[in-house]
Amino acid sequence: MEKIKENLESKISFLEDEEAIKKNEEQIVKVEEDDSGERIDSYLSKKMDLTRTRIKQLIKDENILVNGKKAKPAYKVERDDEISVIIPELEDIEINPENIPINIVYEDSDLAVINKSAGMVVHPAHGHHSGTLVNAILYHIKDLSGINGEIRPGIVHRLDKDTSGLLIIAKNDKAHLSLAKMFQDKIIKKTYLAILKGKLNKNSGRIVTKIGRDKNDRKKMTVLDSLENGKIAISNFEVLDKNEKFTLVKVHIETGRTHQIRVHMKYLGYPILGDSIYGRSDSEKRQMLHAYRLEFLHPITNVPVEFIGELPEDFKNALKKCNLKFDENIEII
Repeated sequence: MEKIKENLESKISFLEDEEAIKKNEEQIVKVEEDDSGERIDSYLSKKMDLTRTRIKQLIKDENILVNGKKAKPAYKVERDDEISVIIPELEDIEINPENIPINIVYEDSDLAVINKSAGMVVHPAHGHHSGTLVNAILYHIKDLSGINGEIRPGIVHRLDKDTSGLLIIAKNDKAHLSLAKMFQDKIIKKTYLAILKGKLNKNSGRIVTKIGRDKNDRKKMTVLDSLENGKIAISNFEVLDKNEKFTLVKVHIETGRTHQIRVHMKYLGYPILGDSIYGRSDSEKRQMLHAYRLEFLHPITNVPVEFIGELPEDFKNALKKCNLKFDENIEII
């Protein structure tokens, strides 16, 4: 069991879609001729898979030096420049239980299923030390898996801040390891509902692409032309209702890449309503994307289970405004 646990713990990071970067070790980047003339913040962002904002802060804190000297974010790198980069360990932060209302759809001694509200960050991170789902579940659920550490207790997978819907919370390490393995093996079925801008020109389809960081904006993901880069992403969609201006789709994802559905819908040419990152600003304050259904084998009993996450009011109101119909009493497969 310990060996299995060790192997699985090393693989859990795939759920986060984050690149591993060594902390507190000096890394030397030598500039080649082809990169000469590029701003250092943009250049390092591409080289190290960090956001430009993070790079700028590292420069400000003098954790980035050029040829042993301080530099500014606007400095344009030159051929043979030696850039020293140190990524410091993030400070430990105290995670306190907070009495934040959450919708617990199901709970037993091994797991809980939460219907997360839009606008709630899943776990604490830079700029979000409180008010997160973790703060809430620490208050409402006392027995949580500790595999992911103090910052992410019980968290097996994620949803974007402004995506609502179902999340599984592991309450012990055995359940956590089993669920992580199921996610890795792609045997947990996740079905989302999304309102798209425009009339989708087909009733169903399968999207298979590579997804990676957008070279022009490291906070965004994009479909990559080169099949050698990025990570495989697979989404299956089916139209539930549509009119001349909007389309309601259900989306079953086979992979869990960062922003996967949002990126794939943009790739089709029908961005999600309210998604100002991958589309244009409109009447909605957040992307109309909801994790509606989860189907999997219980990690301990091995019994098939399925859960439905009731649509939040803003999603229901958006359906009405878009003149789209969805009957929650009708089971969708």
